[in-house]
Amino acid sequence: MRTRFAATLVLATLSLAGCAKENRARFPSASSPLSLDRVVLYRNGIGYFERRGKVDGNHLSIKVRKDQINDMLKSLTIVDRNSGRALSVSMPLDPQTWASAALATLQPGNGSLAQVLDSLRGVQVNLGTTQGEFSGRVVMVEETNQEPDPTAERAGANHAAPAVLGQDHKVTLIREKELTVVRLSKVRTVTLEDGDLAMQFHRRLDASAGEGMFQQVEVGVRLGGEVSSHDLVVSYVVEAPMWKPSYRVVLPEKGKGEALLQAWAVVDNVSGEDWNEVSMSLTAGEPLAFRYDLHTPRRVAREDVSARVHSRRAAVAMGESSYGAEDEPQSMSAPSVAPSPAEARDYPESAASGYGRSGASRGGAKASNKARMAAPPPSMAARGYALDSEDGAPAEAAPTFTFENLRQSTVARTKAASASGLTRFELSNRVTVPDGTSTMVAIINDAVKGEETFLFKPGGAGQGYESNPYRVVRFKNSTPFVLEPGPIAIFSGGSFVGEGISETVGANSSVTIPFAVEPGLMVTQETGSVPEELKLVKIVNGVLHVERYSRLKTVWKVTAQTMKDGFTVLVRHPRLGAGYVLKDRPEGTEDLPDAFLVPVKVPVGATTQTLELIEQQPVQTTLQILDANVPLLFERFLAVGSLSVQERAKLQPVVDARREIGRIDTEIAGFRRQQADLDQRGDKTRSNLLALEKDKSPEAAVMRRDLQVRLDDWTKEGDRLGRELVRLDSKRTQLVVKLDDLLQNLTIAEH
Repeated sequence: MRTRFAATLVLATLSLAGCAKENRARFPSASSPLSLDRVVLYRNGIGYFERRGKVDGNHLSIKVRKDQINDMLKSLTIVDRNSGRALSVSMPLDPQTWASAALATLQPGNGSLAQVLDSLRGVQVNLGTTQGEFSGRVVMVEETNQEPDPTAERAGANHAAPAVLGQDHKVTLIREKELTVVRLSKVRTVTLEDGDLAMQFHRRLDASAGEGMFQQVEVGVRLGGEVSSHDLVVSYVVEAPMWKPSYRVVLPEKGKGEALLQAWAVVDNVSGEDWNEVSMSLTAGEPLAFRYDLHTPRRVAREDVSARVHSRRAAVAMGESSYGAEDEPQSMSAPSVAPSPAEARDYPESAASGYGRSGASRGGAKASNKARMAAPPPSMAARGYALDSEDGAPAEAAPTFTFENLRQSTVARTKAASASGLTRFELSNRVTVPDGTSTMVAIINDAVKGEETFLFKPGGAGQGYESNPYRVVRFKNSTPFVLEPGPIAIFSGGSFVGEGISETVGANSSVTIPFAVEPGLMVTQETGSVPEELKLVKIVNGVLHVERYSRLKTVWKVTAQTMKDGFTVLVRHPRLGAGYVLKDRPEGTEDLPDAFLVPVKVPVGATTQTLELIEQQPVQTTLQILDANVPLLFERFLAVGSLSVQERAKLQPVVDARREIGRIDTEIAGFRRQQADLDQRGDKTRSNLLALEKDKSPEAAVMRRDLQVRLDDWTKEGDRLGRELVRLDSKRTQLVVKLDDLLQNLTIAEH
């Protein structure tokens, strides 16, 4: 039974899917007696549509596909241009049974016959089984496992045990006072007695197959006022394919100078209606768009407190008598969406598109031979075709695609507009895009500053090219438009030389587009650590604020095989971290979000060049005035020419005092080393004298006398060193006190 049931569903789905395709073409996104006047396409899957026209009477009907109704409800705006007032809108709702639990089980990939029947509790059904037909209202559906089949035939007269079934379901029906239990595995047909419910099942299946969602809902608009004719503007947002950009860059002849930037937009019309002579705009940017169901009624679950109220019972209380004197009795007191138009500024017109033109009929526009030849496909460029001369001799092959003829082959009549941070291409001429077709319209045709150079990324240009850079074109987007990501065809020397793609390029921003690999160049790198460095930043109330730098050195080396005319390789040097900066920033270095773009310039006549980069991360910390690093920091701080005469006058005594303390510390350290050496010699001499005490020989007596003389001399020298240390320590203490006084309230910062 399950196998046949599944096969039936598959056939039905395929049939309904075919109907859905037909209905998609039959039912447009929206239809109205008002003519479509304006289309604005976005890059996030929506489109803004504006209709205009006059309506007789006080009622306007707009038919909207079910799959578009929610987007329209979010953005629908209707204005009477005579009165300037927005008008009210009404539309029918689907019956509440659309949200029933039974129909919810029919979502694709979900549901079973047991689930559907169980969700139809209380519904009158007729079940056709292998034992006959059973009618009644569905009470429940229970899952069973390894239970005997009470309806199985008995084997012989000995009343053998009934057959045992595997996993199954029991359907319980009630008819008047009788409950009937039917095995689901025995059911062959289910008949719904409720015709309305059966119709809703059909509608939900149509929607699941696509047919119902592409049917239309009629939106009725009541028009106010006493006039019999209304001049209306209706705008709304519905789902639409994103427009897709395609670019061409023609490199300057000498490698650097004036380049040509051209752009086209591919526009797809799958709305179900022709866009005839509409004003079109293409918006660049990342506006947010989402789906939200506004059409389906929603009920809010509320708590049922009926049981609390009806179960309340007053308790009987017995009266009580008090003992003692009676008290006096006491009296008791009871306690819209559509983007707003932006002022457009003119963008210079250029010359004429050789690609698909707007305004074509449904079957496609028939262009003249001249128009077809205006921009041959790129493949012809590489072949270098040339026509024979009149006398039959082969003509010299000339570049087919030069800067000038490519510029003249394209017309881009657009204006730049801005609205809430989004830039928009406003097409000056109205366009026609038949339903079910794509149209390519020119949007940019302008000269920009550009150059051809090389770019190396860590990892190289791909497998087998780990040490090779890319050939790239760099240009500045001097147009007022944002360039959305899209393929970029690169032309040079009259032919196609490669293609690339880039991220979004803002107006007046520079971009680097790799389009080929350069195996004639090799780039290598070596890294190593650099000793840490301290820098005095300021002195505040006697506290020294310093920057401590942790550093890493990278040496980039560029080597060419044969190039000796001088060139530049841009190296994309990854940042070590967010806080790292370049110590000595090379001229022309650019900042990227996660890297530095550093130029390595190889001079004329050379084939190799190296560049050393040191990245450092400054960390703010403080030092005490007596830290060993302070004297050197003071010297570097004084070397800064930005300090004023007054600041130097305040700082110089501090530097002198700290320098003197440093000199004393050096002397003290030297005396302590001498003292330690004398102590070591004295201990050894005393040990030798102790060893000679028992030896009474004349030689031992002479040795004891010599050792005692040395010990006395060393003791005297040690006493002298001790006195010097006391003197130096006393002088140092005085200088420290003086230094503390000089540092009191001293604040100096590097300018």
